[in-house]
Amino acid sequence: MTSVLETLRRDFGGDIIEPGGAEYESASRSVLVSGSPIYVLRPKSVGDVQAGVRFAAAVKLDLSVRGGGHGFPGFGTNDGGVVIDLSKLATVEVVDKERHLVRIGGGATWGQVATALAPDGLAISSGDTKSVGVGGLTLTGGIGWKVRKYGLALDSVVGAEVVTADGEVVQATAEENPELFWALRGGGGNFGIVTAFEFVAHPTADVFYGKIAFPAAETATVFQGWADYLRSAPEELTSIAVVANPFAGGPEPLVEIHVAFDGDDPELAAQAIDPIRRLGRVVVDEVALTPYADTLVDGAIPPPGIQLLTRSGFAGKEAVSEVLRILAEVGTSERSPIIAVRSVGGAVSRVPDDATAYAHRQAELMFVTTTAGPAPVIDGARPVLDAIWSRLTPYTSGAYANFLTTATEEDVAAVYPTQTYQRLAAVKRQYDPGNLFAGNHNVPPR
Repeated sequence: MTSVLETLRRDFGGDIIEPGGAEYESASRSVLVSGSPIYVLRPKSVGDVQAGVRFAAAVKLDLSVRGGGHGFPGFGTNDGGVVIDLSKLATVEVVDKERHLVRIGGGATWGQVATALAPDGLAISSGDTKSVGVGGLTLTGGIGWKVRKYGLALDSVVGAEVVTADGEVVQATAEENPELFWALRGGGGNFGIVTAFEFVAHPTADVFYGKIAFPAAETATVFQGWADYLRSAPEELTSIAVVANPFAGGPEPLVEIHVAFDGDDPELAAQAIDPIRRLGRVVVDEVALTPYADTLVDGAIPPPGIQLLTRSGFAGKEAVSEVLRILAEVGTSERSPIIAVRSVGGAVSRVPDDATAYAHRQAELMFVTTTAGPAPVIDGARPVLDAIWSRLTPYTSGAYANFLTTATEEDVAAVYPTQTYQRLAAVKRQYDPGNLFAGNHNVPPR
């Protein structure tokens, strides 16, 4: 260990943070999970990342890679291992204005990206939270406010710079290392550390964005009408339905329909959004013309001791009605988790199923349940949640990796169907045969 550490200190130009150091308390944890790693490495260059990877491989300690650090399972930290924190690799640069080609550092957050691209009138369909990392979100999907028109965040990726398990730098594009490029778009952090992404952005204007809410008693009819309308709605309209939101207040939280219409024409926006307003008795209407960057919200950091238990699934067209019936019934009950249902389809479904490692192209909806509280509350809620999901399971397909608190074999099987999993395992054997990058929804190199 001593000689390896000396080599690291010689070759690593970033920060090496150890227990007892001034920054250790904040550097040791991710946003949602506390950890106690032996070393937190903050590289300032690709060469630093290479040195960090070689160090972690040499000392044979668990390795965690942190972008934004928002992963529910706490992949961005560990106990007794090494963390490579990419936050200093956060540049955002328009490298080709005609092609709208943007190069983004692997440690950037989506808030940084949206702010940097706004002066050029550009945007990338991403997630919906400023502090979420570009890398973590993109490598497993990216369902944001423009998903129905422009697809997933990973659908806009055209290249990646990757440090592999042997500490080498490789480029991944459709022409260069194409199997790695396929795997990165949906396969998570299994294959290396992406130090830079190349995205094709799109021109953007302001968007009509906000919340329309209805009484809780109308949840069932609003849910069903909302899903029926989204099948024929213009793809400029993306929407999320939320019920049992504790932040809405009151004993009967409203059913909320959040909308984003991609465009600044008020007549077209009204044509797209008014059918949602007609779904029931509107009690809140906060839709307004908004700069796209302002649709991204600040990520909530739970108070100390508060845990989150999150689970997700997909629903195809034939299952939507039954899934929404169950969710509406649960969402208006006393012990309901927070329920959010996201519309997908559109541009997502037009990408061939095997074009990327994201395997849920034909789903109409992605839905999430979340319970928050101290450990005893979470433990007490598990039987209720298990009962809810036992009702949903016959109608659901798969899981969305970005909204899972756990990373069991069952979770991995839900995220990656058999054919996808087998192809990912083959790529893993080539680029990480020792499974150095195991801190994720892991596909071992079997």
